[in-house]
Amino acid sequence: MFDWFGQLDMNTQADLWVIAVGAMTNTACALLGCYLVLRRMSMLGDAISHAVLPGLVVAFVLSGSLNIFYMFLGALVVGLLTTVLTETIHRQGSVPADSSMGVVFTSLFALGVILIKRYGETVDLDPDCVLNGLLEMVDFNLVVIGGYELPRAMMAIGPVLAINVLFIVVFWKELLVSSFDPALADTLGIKATLMHYLLMALVALTTVASFEQVGSILVVAMLIVPGATAYLLCDRLKTMLWISAGLACASAVLGHLAAVWLNTNTAGTMAVVVGLFYLTAVFLSPRHGIVVALVRRLRHSVRIVCEDLLGMLYRLEELAAGRRMEPREAVQAVGGRMAGRLGLWSLRRAKQVERVTGGLQLTDDGRHRARGLVRSHRLWEAYLVQFLGLPLDHVHEPAERMEHYIDAQLQQQLAANLDETALDPHGRKIPLKPPADGD
Repeated sequence: MFDWFGQLDMNTQADLWVIAVGAMTNTACALLGCYLVLRRMSMLGDAISHAVLPGLVVAFVLSGSLNIFYMFLGALVVGLLTTVLTETIHRQGSVPADSSMGVVFTSLFALGVILIKRYGETVDLDPDCVLNGLLEMVDFNLVVIGGYELPRAMMAIGPVLAINVLFIVVFWKELLVSSFDPALADTLGIKATLMHYLLMALVALTTVASFEQVGSILVVAMLIVPGATAYLLCDRLKTMLWISAGLACASAVLGHLAAVWLNTNTAGTMAVVVGLFYLTAVFLSPRHGIVVALVRRLRHSVRIVCEDLLGMLYRLEELAAGRRMEPREAVQAVGGRMAGRLGLWSLRRAKQVERVTGGLQLTDDGRHRARGLVRSHRLWEAYLVQFLGLPLDHVHEPAERMEHYIDAQLQQQLAANLDETALDPHGRKIPLKPPADGD
């Protein structure tokens, strides 16, 4: 027994079994879910997890019992049938893949709901159990294995998890190639279609093994969300599999603790937790996160503004020696935005611009950088006029945008094709190449 935040009072053994079964189920789903995400087939996992419902009901009705063998057989058959029907409608009927999935799984799921309502009392099948599962009750259904009492659910999902791991290890190369480029897989002699159906068979098997204890909600979540979260966090398949498995286990632990604390359904809470993981990755992913993208855009905007300020101060020195601009005037000249103030602050912090009597002035470092920018601008204007024949009033704006992206190599190529000692199209001197640092 332990107390968590002063409110949780949990039976240690029972809760450990719940977490263990949840972690195994989540991991079994998450590993296959990575391949579904890569193949852009996330909805097919959702389709199978819903479509197996009529298979469960038919198995119960025909067998008259909750025998696990009949349940597996019925649901597995319907799960495979879902895959075959989806592919058949997509290929033979020229129907988009997402539409064929929608037609198949909604029809079969609706049929399953009707069968539950019709025969639910006969087979003692609760619709809520189908959706939410009975993960909290795993400690009440134990079997003796080697002298130890283990949850029957663990005996169902454990072998499936082992099969999934073994399948990924044995067919690693085939799955890797066929997931990213099925055409290349066929060229290399890998039967991409066979790998597809084997993967879908395992998805159906995993769904069936998970259905009774965790319900369809958690199965759908774990087939999609951990893989999608890992996809945002890495660029390698092996890392993606490890991250998705870690998220699956973490959601089992945190989901159950939260469910006990909130006194709610464990499977649903695990699905919420893994959804929060995904939401966090959406915002904070190192490469694809919203926050990172905003920071990247802000840094890009500040860089452009900094260069605009440097170019403006350099041209001002050319036109009127001794003329200075006040900071507010300079910021307004580049748009008066937050980026303008940040840009000026960055330049002063980098000691490329300094405040002197009468306004702002370029330092030696700032003048060196500004000379390169103005050189790129005027070389590009000269190139547009000399080689593309653009009129003078059509070259300034393109050059103003392009100057921020002309590197040293491109600048050298432009200079090699132009007379850089001549004036630019507007009659201004093209600055000579700035001396390298240390020259």
